[in-house]
Amino acid sequence: MMLSPDQAVPDLPWGQTDPDSLLDSFRVVEPVDGECKARAMHAPVTSREERRRRRRATAKYRSAHATRERIRVVAFNVAFAELRKLLPTLPPDKKLSKIEILRLAICYISYLNHVLDV
Repeated sequence: MMLSPDQAVPDLPWGQTDPDSLLDSFRVVEPVDGECKARAMHAPVTSREERRRRRRATAKYRSAHATRERIRVVAFNVAFAELRKLLPTLPPDKKLSKIEILRLAICYISYLNHVLDV
């Protein structure tokens, strides 16, 4: 069946001549009693950022993220402890902050370079 461009197909949303009824077919239906949002056939899809934000809001994701962060911090602290063991200080058991460890490591590396150059 062939239609001419001026014939409207009443069953299809784009064949409707009333702009309000056409816009209604594209509107998002709000959830009722905890149901998922029902979307019209041509409603805009959620963006990647919205999906990422929703996924990150779940308790499972937050728990996994917290676990990964704890593992990262432990590994970070172990690396600082190992670096601290390699640096000479007086007294040897003196507690140093992370920034002090880094500054001392820079100075010690400079000193070792100087020793090698002489």
